Amino acid sequence: MNDILGRIFSAGTFQQMLRSATPVALAAIGGSMTEHAGIMNIGMDGMILMGAFFAVLGSFLFQSAMAGLALTLGVGLIVGLFFALLVVKFKSDEFIIGCALNTFALGLTGYLSDSVFGASGAKGNPSLLVVRLPFLRKIPFIGTVLNGQSILVWVTVVLMVIMWVFVYKTPHGFWLRASGEKPETLRTAGISPERMKWIASILCGLFCALAGAYLSLGQLSGTFSKGMSNSRGYIAFACVIFAAAHPGKAYLAALMFGFFDAIGMRLQAYVSSELTQMIPYIITILMMIYVVVRQNNRRRAPRKLQGMAKS
Repeated sequence: MNDILGRIFSAGTFQQMLRSATPVALAAIGGSMTEHAGIMNIGMDGMILMGAFFAVLGSFLFQSAMAGLALTLGVGLIVGLFFALLVVKFKSDEFIIGCALNTFALGLTGYLSDSVFGASGAKGNPSLLVVRLPFLRKIPFIGTVLNGQSILVWVTVVLMVIMWVFVYKTPHGFWLRASGEKPETLRTAGISPERMKWIASILCGLFCALAGAYLSLGQLSGTFSKGMSNSRGYIAFACVIFAAAHPGKAYLAALMFGFFDAIGMRLQAYVSSELTQMIPYIITILMMIYVVVRQNNRRRAPRKLQGMAKS
């Protein structure tokens, strides 16, 4: 038992937690933007998958991880614009568009991967910078957790803070939230809610592209495999709902997913890997059950107050 607890609460577990949480956190931060704008973006899994492929493609073609990052951000921008065109401009159902985007991304990246890299896939292309800070080596436990992480792990924390400030401390963030909650009021004030929805969709596309780039160029060191998003977009969407689209809380929810994912990996020495891989997804289901129960309790509360007032 002590051996199991030692494995679960080791520095390696928390190091893996950050690695597993980062792509989910990036996508969840982007999904928080569309959620605030009143758009249910279920297509984040496809956005992540395309981000992962084009990051490796750019890294392969130009032999530079930064070129791969630039290419995938460009593709993320295009995908975000395309999503906004269909959902905001043409008023298409966002759920159907999101599902179609996921299916399209799976087919497109699979076909392009076979065409460019062959059946074996892309492996060992230039990857993202790994941060190693000398002063962290002197700090027990924390130094082991933080040192040796991809630069995008650090960038994610910075972006989370920036987006929190943007959403809650700037006029544009207020307009973004109003475009989803009170679009007619915003329009009366002379600000287009549609424009804010376009901005939210673009931001989501960029963040999901970064999530994909981290998966392929950071976590897997320049490697792409078919379907490698592995439903992380859906988990990110669950984090958005659980956190009520708060960027900081969405990051913490992603950390919780990463922690249980890391625990699953650690327990593979004792339990079948098929069972341990289910742990983070079971936690995600529990998160959604919690959200449903919380919403139902909030709806019942006014009714109880009305009943008490009448009595």
